[in-house]
Amino acid sequence: MKALLRFFGLADAQEPADRAFTPPADPSTVIGPGITLKGELKGDGTLTVLGQFEGDIALAGSLHVGPEARVDANITATAIVVAGVVRGNLSADTRVDILPSGSLTGTVKSGSFAAADGATVKGEIWVEPPTTVAPRPAS
Repeated sequence: MKALLRFFGLADAQEPADRAFTPPADPSTVIGPGITLKGELKGDGTLTVLGQFEGDIALAGSLHVGPEARVDANITATAIVVAGVVRGNLSADTRVDILPSGSLTGTVKSGSFAAADGATVKGEIWVEPPTTVAPRPAS
């Protein structure tokens, strides 16, 4: 998979997606193992899911899905790292990383996408650089 992504210019040999899942050092919110949550999450900061979540997630921050986690959601975040199972539509401002233990079924829209060897990805992937509005010249 990685060779194919490199062929299309979506990943290179130095991509960090080959690494194992390491939870963020200081996440704002954690859905722990053994916890099942349904609903809508909105907010700032880092969210780490180690249990199960179903619904919608909108973050001005990053989402980390642990290796034993299952997420069935439409997700909007700055960055998304998947080491568990995710089903849904993902939209990330900067990047989406699927780690070796990760599985994604759905649509991805992001500025950058990387899937490690061993990862499972089924769906559509749209990689577009973030749109920036050019400043207007002073009149």
